[in-house]
Amino acid sequence: MKSITVKELMIPIKEYATVHLQATLRDAVLALEEAQTRLDPSLHKHRAILVLDENGKVVSKITMKEILVALEPNTRNIEGAGVLERSGYSPDLIKSMLEDKALWTLPLQLFHKRASELKVGDFIQPPSKDEYIDENATLGEATRQLVVYPFHSLIVTSADEVVGILRLSDVFSKICDIIKGD
Repeated sequence: MKSITVKELMIPIKEYATVHLQATLRDAVLALEEAQTRLDPSLHKHRAILVLDENGKVVSKITMKEILVALEPNTRNIEGAGVLERSGYSPDLIKSMLEDKALWTLPLQLFHKRASELKVGDFIQPPSKDEYIDENATLGEATRQLVVYPFHSLIVTSADEVVGILRLSDVFSKICDIIKGD
């Protein structure tokens, strides 16, 4: 069986949702929605937006979860519930701690205002080196990276230039095709 490369499975950057650093969170959501409409209906929907600097270079990626966290700024001030649970805290105590933070208690109508004012550059984080993969890497290498790290997509590079996104959903679909013998 021939080796499958990341390049064969990735979504090219020109087909992916992108916004610039100065865009608002609302702009990012609209870019994601617009990219979904251009997507082949047989493919999985995009779940992230690439962030570009003033030179058009990718500097970050915004996931759906990061959008939700950005809408509720107090979310960043708490430990992840999973970490607390693994540390031995009871689910009831964790729930009580989260309720004390009053997360997601604002009227939902305020999210439009917040998303229209919040600049993408104010909340993004640079990707870790583990979020990148070379376009010539194999499906096996990509799968290993997606399994070991908590990412749902990897930023694909060619000679240190970002050329696309490799999504967990596409890797999973390809693995399923292999399992079925397709």
